[in-house]
Amino acid sequence: MKSSRKFSTEEILHGNLLKAILSLAIPVMINSFLQTMYNLTDTYWLGKIGTEQLAAINLVTPVQNIIINFGNGITVAGSVLIAQYIGAKEKEDAKSMANQIFVCAMLFAIVCAAVCFMLTPGIVNWMGADGNTYNYAVTYLRTVIWDMPFLFMVNIFQAMHQAQGDTVTPMILNVGGIALNMILDPLLMVYFELGVFGAAIATVSAKAVPAVIAFVLLCNQSNEVCLNRHYMKLQKEKLKLILSVGLPTAIGGSTMQLGFALMSKNVYVYGTEAMAAYGIGNKVNGVITLPASGIGSATATIVGQNMGAAQRDRAEKSYKISMYISVVFLFVCGMILSRDFISTAIVSIFSEDESVIAMAADFLSIMAFWCFTNGIYNTTSGLFQGTGHTEVTMTIDATRLWVFRFLTLWFCGNILNMGVRSVWYSVVISNGISALILYVLYRTGLWKSLK
Repeated sequence: MKSSRKFSTEEILHGNLLKAILSLAIPVMINSFLQTMYNLTDTYWLGKIGTEQLAAINLVTPVQNIIINFGNGITVAGSVLIAQYIGAKEKEDAKSMANQIFVCAMLFAIVCAAVCFMLTPGIVNWMGADGNTYNYAVTYLRTVIWDMPFLFMVNIFQAMHQAQGDTVTPMILNVGGIALNMILDPLLMVYFELGVFGAAIATVSAKAVPAVIAFVLLCNQSNEVCLNRHYMKLQKEKLKLILSVGLPTAIGGSTMQLGFALMSKNVYVYGTEAMAAYGIGNKVNGVITLPASGIGSATATIVGQNMGAAQRDRAEKSYKISMYISVVFLFVCGMILSRDFISTAIVSIFSEDESVIAMAADFLSIMAFWCFTNGIYNTTSGLFQGTGHTEVTMTIDATRLWVFRFLTLWFCGNILNMGVRSVWYSVVISNGISALILYVLYRTGLWKSLK
């Protein structure tokens, strides 16, 4: 593994950029797909059980994601800062930063899981759930929230390895987790008839296994960047760096997820069928846009290392190649998946309710047609994250939902009277505007100063 890391770092700094981008992005895409499969597997089996159960999970998932995305700011900061230290050949600082990230992330995960558990009934009530949907949502969220320490452990492992140019090992680690989840979901939800509680238990159990393995591997002292208790005492300067880079990402990500929670609340007004359709469309679209997310992550790593090595032109070149790949790929795939008969066939996998299928297919068709804008958005975000300008991505993430999406939702719903389709169009319009703004900011050269 050490030799593969050295090869990857050499490739990132001096080798073929296209090869470096793909070698980093493809494992990240596969890893992200495996993570997405946790939710897709739940969605599939809950769709077989009933629309209310499916709507309940879709309603509260953004609430869980608010906390997860805030904590992810810590791991994103870790990946960027470790990559910059490695690019500058400051290995002791890289190891020290990894341990600081570990302590901060695990403390955050445990405290937030406990707080969320206590506040769950009030949160679900605020979301507007009632009857069986309320009961299902409370049961699911109070159980699944305990996967946070395990999820963060895996995320730390991924951040530390990705910063070193190793995206394959985190991918392999998640294979066992998703395989276990695919076995436990039908076993607990259907065979033992545990429903949403079974879905939550399956998810927590499937994340606990790779988390334990990740911890053991991170403690291996033969690795260049590893966990060591001598580096875990909190260091003021390192914490300042983590906050300066991670806090904007944390605020942006959690603010975005709060917006998603409010979107879910607006969708629930149209009924459980609309809520189920919204969740299915979002999850399938998440799979479609995985290439953009993977290439965006690869961009952040490559830009971070090259900026750390004072190779600004190479950093910019890697961004341009990444964006072209993402946009072309998503445009072609989007044109195919936006066809009505294809989108209908896909969403039919997750529900047998005809009204849910019709709405979900309509939502998916619209999102797929415009998904190429995600290629611009994700790769440009990766550029700014790699240079430490996470305040830019924080601002755009926040305005994407709180300004563009809700303004479009209001206009389409109240002025054009488009009903539930106002939700569908608010998503693609806000994504497109945000992608354009990010690209304009790139053209200003703001990213060129390493933070």
